[in-house]
Amino acid sequence: MRVVLAPDSFKESMTAADAAAAMARGVRSVHPDSECVEVPMADGGEGTTAALMAALEGQWRTVRTADALGRRIEARYGLTADGLAVIEVAESVGIGLVEPADRDALRANSAGVAPLVIDALDAGATRLIVGLGGTVTTDGGAGLLAGLGAIWLGVDGTVLDPRPGALLALDHVDLTALDRRLADTTIELACDVTNPLLGPSGAAAIFGPQKGATPEQVPVLDGVLARVADALVAAGRPDVRELPGSGAAGGLGAAFLALGATLRPGVEVVAEAAGLDDAVRGADLVLTGEGSLDRQTLAGKTPAGVAAVAARHGVPVIAFAGRLGDGADELVGRGFVAVQSITRGPGTLADALREGPANLERAVATALRIRALG
Repeated sequence: MRVVLAPDSFKESMTAADAAAAMARGVRSVHPDSECVEVPMADGGEGTTAALMAALEGQWRTVRTADALGRRIEARYGLTADGLAVIEVAESVGIGLVEPADRDALRANSAGVAPLVIDALDAGATRLIVGLGGTVTTDGGAGLLAGLGAIWLGVDGTVLDPRPGALLALDHVDLTALDRRLADTTIELACDVTNPLLGPSGAAAIFGPQKGATPEQVPVLDGVLARVADALVAAGRPDVRELPGSGAAGGLGAAFLALGATLRPGVEVVAEAAGLDDAVRGADLVLTGEGSLDRQTLAGKTPAGVAAVAARHGVPVIAFAGRLGDGADELVGRGFVAVQSITRGPGTLADALREGPANLERAVATALRIRALG
């Protein structure tokens, strides 16, 4: 029996690699001779780098950089032997790095992402997978581009800081010093956000408030994003402001797209890089899961992406979760032969998180025993 184990992380309880290992223990407790193929997964958000480094046997690299407020920090990214770098923008400018009381939408910028990109290029990377999401920034990627060599200028030629408050005076951008290696680098954006850069569905309106923007600041930020996009177009870059995903990560999507990046659903990018299709081919069963399953799972979440790959090969899929939310039962027959909670009964959240690996192992074993009964 050949079983592919392709879970996402169970947040605050297990990494994707930990979850895959727990699943493997559960399988072998019932079928000791089974071949267990562990393929840790993610959807472009938190845990994407860890999942790919586990699947591809890459190495972590640590870089000195800054958070969204310019405070010195260290951030990590992953690098494989064949030149693939995996970067999560939230590692350096993530919302979790700035306390709610300190969030300043007109000050926060994405410059801290640039040192990770530069270090990857210095290390020989020729392909980047960038996980977009979870930032505390709304600068249209102006900080990132500044760190890569762009110069933001006012009408009188004054060099502007790449923070939204300063970019209110933006007139144009000079891209002549932009890192030339970017032109020869393939950049894939792993993201499930489809919002455009501007307007009522844009980066400022939809995501700005959670990043500290007041109602009065939202239209100001939208105007800054428009200035950044106008300047990039005037400098010869494509107009990407209406492209789906250009509003991701506070407009970092737009900046990377203007550099020639392509954006795809995160789970597809991770599945391809991790070789999930090859792993599933010829398998008897696929197990997946994440912290919560509900009707939103089908909207680009990792289990749905795994199920789509399995469906191409006619392999059944069972999904596990710490919590089954509204509509979880609707997943059965829509890519999954079963969905199952791993929790054993009433208890505290702390207990559930701590006991996650053991509970997942037990739940997998139970599911396989039931399956063996037909």
